[in-house]
Amino acid sequence: MKSFFTSESVTSGHPDKVCDIISDSILDAYLSVDPKSRVACECAVSTDFLLIMGEVTSKAKIDVKEIAKNAIKEIGYTEKGVGFSADKVKIKLKLHRQSPDIAMGVDSSYGFSGEDVYDRIGAGDQGIMFGYACRETTELMPLPIMLSHKMCKKLEDIRKSGELKYLRPDGKGQVTVEYKNGKPKRIDTVVLSSQHDKTVTTEQLRQDIKDKVIDVILPKELLDENTKYFINPTGRFEIGGPDGDSGLTGRKIIVDTYGGMCPHGGGAFSGKDPTKVDRSATYMARYVCKNVVASGLADVCQIQIAYAIGVAKPVSVKINTFGTGKLKDEEIADIVVKEFDLRPMAIIEKLQLNNPVYKNTASYGHFGKPEFSWEQTDKAKDLKKYVK
Repeated sequence: MKSFFTSESVTSGHPDKVCDIISDSILDAYLSVDPKSRVACECAVSTDFLLIMGEVTSKAKIDVKEIAKNAIKEIGYTEKGVGFSADKVKIKLKLHRQSPDIAMGVDSSYGFSGEDVYDRIGAGDQGIMFGYACRETTELMPLPIMLSHKMCKKLEDIRKSGELKYLRPDGKGQVTVEYKNGKPKRIDTVVLSSQHDKTVTTEQLRQDIKDKVIDVILPKELLDENTKYFINPTGRFEIGGPDGDSGLTGRKIIVDTYGGMCPHGGGAFSGKDPTKVDRSATYMARYVCKNVVASGLADVCQIQIAYAIGVAKPVSVKINTFGTGKLKDEEIADIVVKEFDLRPMAIIEKLQLNNPVYKNTASYGHFGKPEFSWEQTDKAKDLKKYVK
């Protein structure tokens, strides 16, 4: 049987990603001074305006505006007269301390009566978090989202290197993969759009991007004479970034995760410290699934973990291996609960989430990058003993 699946990615200059990068840059700055900082920082951008809002409780004193401007410069918005640039942007701050009601739920678990310190730290909010892993790529990620990320990252690389001097920071890409009997067979459609200056013709841009990005990144064995290419399909793309569209922190949650291959609980990541289970538990969910697949317990693994605010232990854990498990899904769920500590403080400690690592998660996905702790497969050896 034949089917198609499409995933998209965006460059770091996309207006929503600008906000994610600024939010996580601010979070990292606080954590680098005070690892126990509580941060929920969100941004909104439009043309020459940036709003930074949210809650911060920290011993650290940082220059939030300067950090934001440096993040914008690093993305590449430095050209004057284009509607949005680091030197020109007007910044408004609306930051205040974390609500004491939320802090109370995190700092002291509801109904705590034991001696385990991990039980004293409750979830920062209720919510459902999903994780996923599969054997489609070496990263144990779905193929469409990994190809989309790599394609968009290459577009940024050749812009920053100066190889194509007419490129500007905004861009987005999309890859459609044809599956046969659940396995990737070929790439059916490629979409890639890049912001550019007025000096380049559409024809030249399309040829350059085909030659220097698409043909370099996409596996040749998955391309054929029927693969369709849409490069800047609307033609001109001179007005982009926050000048072309407003941006918000947390609006690209499917880009951030599995490209739609896995459900999403709804919570965004960027700008949130690890006491927020929206972030930390989703990272742990990925860690669980990747180790389950790496161990051989299943070829595909999806997990749902649910929490109640102020309660340390999850209220539910559900596994779905889509028929690829060596054991029943319920048995694998029991193994996961036994082998992985899913309480928030245990997650933070295991994955070392109080470190300032978050800026590098903000673009091209939070998963599939080997440098992150939640991408390690060190638990696979402990799970192999359950494989029959």
